[in-house]
Amino acid sequence: MTENVSSTVPAGTPAGDAPKRKRFRVQDFVARKEAGDKLTMLTAYDGVTARIFDDAGVDLLLVGDSIGDNMLGHENTIPVTLDEMIVAARSVARATKYAMVVADLPFGSYEASPEQAFTSAAAMMKGSGAQAVKIEGGQRIAAHVKLLTQSGIPVIGHLGLTPQSENMLGGKRVQARSDAAAEQLCQDALALQEAGASAVVLEMVPAPVAARVSEILAIPTIGIGAGKDVDGQVLVWLDMAGMGDWSPRFAKQFGAVGAALRAAATDYIGEVKSQAFPGPEHTFEK
Repeated sequence: MTENVSSTVPAGTPAGDAPKRKRFRVQDFVARKEAGDKLTMLTAYDGVTARIFDDAGVDLLLVGDSIGDNMLGHENTIPVTLDEMIVAARSVARATKYAMVVADLPFGSYEASPEQAFTSAAAMMKGSGAQAVKIEGGQRIAAHVKLLTQSGIPVIGHLGLTPQSENMLGGKRVQARSDAAAEQLCQDALALQEAGASAVVLEMVPAPVAARVSEILAIPTIGIGAGKDVDGQVLVWLDMAGMGDWSPRFAKQFGAVGAALRAAATDYIGEVKSQAFPGPEHTFEK
């Protein structure tokens, strides 16, 4: 029997020396929370980056509807379709061996009824190979979550700033700042847990409120702009890797990938124009 070991690979571990890993599963959520082992999640929208992050040892890959404003040129996530999400999630799922692939259900694909949510989630699971779906909302979508989980579809909830509702929220603003709003957030989180959600993403929530939610839940919380007293962290990979000159206040740029890519493209253009590339080593003879 193969021994189960953590899916996390220590930073800097040479590939040949990396410990054996297992696919992150639903059962790992509560076990990791109880052990105090922080969860790591990054977005991924294609197979190339998904494979890199999977090799690095990330626990979960989120195929977010943030593909809309990060990759597809939209102003926000709202125009993204279910078909677009299925294609992106399929490419990510095919490229991974260890990370759990979580796919967003986009705006308009689940809100109307639990039945609509099931139809969309089933299409996502069958069409992409993702292992879980993520949907936004609390008590108002608890029945949706219950039907999905009872039907064998793992669900991750999303509270706080819910980007699909940004027109109602007045833009990308910190949520749950008042006592009443913080209490409602707690009730929403408990409702998701009761409905069977495996974890809850908390976005742009004051750190003390996020800490309180994490304390009252048996399932993990995964924060983005929610402080450190949550059970894990998620970032949009372009913010994490420094693909642009700007990133949100809650994000940290762990690299300067955008600048490196720009420099490589600049060098390529220069060598083509100067005829330094291709050289003899890149050329086939008879």
